Amino acid sequence: MYRFRFNDIDNRSQYEELIKEFLQPSQYGEEGEEVLEYDFRGDKNDLKRQIYRDLSGLTGYSPKWGILTGIRPVKLAGELLDSGEDPKKVLMEQYLTDETKADLVCGILDYQRAKAGKPAPDSLSVYIGIPFCPTRCLYCSFTSNQVDQEAMGPYLDAIVKEIDFAGEAAKTDGYKVETLYFGGGTPTSLTAEQLDMLLNRVSTAFALGGVKEYTVEAGRPDTITEEKLRVLQEHGVDRISINPQSMKQKTLDLIGRRHTVEDVYDAFEMANKVGIEVINADLIAGLPEETEEDFANSLEEIIRLGAGNITLHTLAVKRASRLKEMDENFNYKDEELRERMLSRAHERLKERGYVPYYLYRQKHTSGNTENTGFCADDRPGLYNIRIMEEAQSNLALGAGGISKIYFPEENRLERVANVSNYEIYIDRIDEMIDRKIKGFFGDR
Repeated sequence: MYRFRFNDIDNRSQYEELIKEFLQPSQYGEEGEEVLEYDFRGDKNDLKRQIYRDLSGLTGYSPKWGILTGIRPVKLAGELLDSGEDPKKVLMEQYLTDETKADLVCGILDYQRAKAGKPAPDSLSVYIGIPFCPTRCLYCSFTSNQVDQEAMGPYLDAIVKEIDFAGEAAKTDGYKVETLYFGGGTPTSLTAEQLDMLLNRVSTAFALGGVKEYTVEAGRPDTITEEKLRVLQEHGVDRISINPQSMKQKTLDLIGRRHTVEDVYDAFEMANKVGIEVINADLIAGLPEETEEDFANSLEEIIRLGAGNITLHTLAVKRASRLKEMDENFNYKDEELRERMLSRAHERLKERGYVPYYLYRQKHTSGNTENTGFCADDRPGLYNIRIMEEAQSNLALGAGGISKIYFPEENRLERVANVSNYEIYIDRIDEMIDRKIKGFFGDR
């Protein structure tokens, strides 16, 4: 067991995150017999490199992301490129990133710059959160609640009030909406009538003439009906997510997904019949009891169904999830398996003409890997790119929404958060609006 001693260091969190990539919590603490002592000499990355090399020597393990613990490596590469540096060289030499990861990051950056460009200074992405799901997944830590349709009514009344205010304020301040994204939860937990009402209010409140992408997450296949999809299509929604996570029924049952594999097939068939332009599908590597072949088979099925966007996630064991309660060290198990799953999937998607277009990392990710979005036919998810590059204001409405106002002159963001609990959000909706008046629109 190890004990770490940091001298003259106030903020230790970034170093502790790096340590967690090598050691389980049970392997270090105040009672550790072997002491590793560090002094801060003015360069946090130099200290991180020292910790990385020490722990790599002690454990025989060298994480491929090197000393990078942040979630946005592509953003970092873009900043390096804009400052005249060679991103790949810096990632490998200064951040100790493996060449495969550096190549992946730099390739995604090049693709984003070529296909999406940089956002206009007055552009805006809008997020609208619907925090309801049919069931709560084993790994979930998002704002997600299981309620009946009647209980959703007061929430819709509250979010409509916020939408009406925010839409008018955005127009007054001269914002131009580039992307619109309904997330959750599962927005298609709402009825077709509720969706129609909500999308009507959005189109009335906001000026949507210049919108380049309109996404609604329909993640749970068992919430999708042809009627709901027709409502989305009639309101200009051109991208949806159908997220099986796995195409193995035993896995779906184990993780708390109430839908069947057959529901996924039916959802794709309905979406294609209605004429939704782009369907994204999420798969998760590292789900409990899944093998490398299970993950490969799920990917083959999603490719066969014709998903235009495919996002490969790695299971992240979050503190608020049931999986964390069941097995605190799950994310440290079978790390090589996760890497093999993703490497094989990358190769298969490349063979089928898919291109990686965005990437992010999460804390507590199984196998210390990453989440990567792939697209076919040069149709990337623009909202995902904008959120990860953080060079555009994002207006987030609803429970759990965190708006970010971007100041380009300083390349700086300020956050304006809504409360996460949907019942508190309802009770304090006037306060949520006031926060945006003072913190989002008032600062521009």
